[in-house]
Amino acid sequence: MNAASNFIWYELMTPDPAGAARFYGAVVGWTIAATPDAAAGDVDYRMIGRADGGNAGGVLALGADMLAGGARPAWMGYLEVADVDAMVAAIRADGGAVHMPATDLPVGRIAMVSDPQGAAFYVMKPVPPEGMEGMESDVFSVTAAQHIRWNELATSDPDAAIAFYKKHFGWRQEGEMPMGELGAYRFIQRGDVRLGAVMPLMEGYPVPAWNVYIGVDDIGRARDAVAANGGTITSEPMEIPGGEYAMNAIDPQGAPVGFVGPRKQGERR
Repeated sequence: MNAASNFIWYELMTPDPAGAARFYGAVVGWTIAATPDAAAGDVDYRMIGRADGGNAGGVLALGADMLAGGARPAWMGYLEVADVDAMVAAIRADGGAVHMPATDLPVGRIAMVSDPQGAAFYVMKPVPPEGMEGMESDVFSVTAAQHIRWNELATSDPDAAIAFYKKHFGWRQEGEMPMGELGAYRFIQRGDVRLGAVMPLMEGYPVPAWNVYIGVDDIGRARDAVAANGGTITSEPMEIPGGEYAMNAIDPQGAPVGFVGPRKQGERR
């Protein structure tokens, strides 16, 4: 196991879990539970199921009180840490913020924080299911459909953000792709795995944020499914290094999201 922090879970925060289930079912092929998970108690939390039987993450229903408190539809990543309380203290001392204090749940201890530029994420020390001690989460994959395949940080200060994540989470920054006047698209690594990239904050990103790219089997089919199921396409499929295609959208409930995958032979988009 690599000692550097890994993305071990992803969570869609949405005011309409049933609507999200219809959208992501059509676009990605996921199955989102029709009812809340009983283990979550009073919180409306639902698992996202993949076709292979695994979980892709969870859905947290945003109630009226959460929305009134400023919560908005979004995808959030969870980073594994050895000590949640120590990490929270270190992030606060380094200019970050704490949005949800360290809390114990049946699945582990978590806290919601943001980096000094304001991009939010969770830190977590998980309690592994019995028989799965020492195993790494498989919700992130660099190649597989129905997994999160890429993590992209749009930030007001890429240099400071990269230094922050290197210091606190043990990542490396290796290689970049020029984006002309927009600056550089700088890749981040965990061991020998490329987790994603850090980029300057651009038009369409009102505040620094992490964005996820979900793997799909066919970017053309996914693009049509986004449009047909109430999503808003913010960037059309574009070829990326390696020959696959990526696109960006906003789901029907307002959460920004990306999709990545191959373009099938004969597809004209």
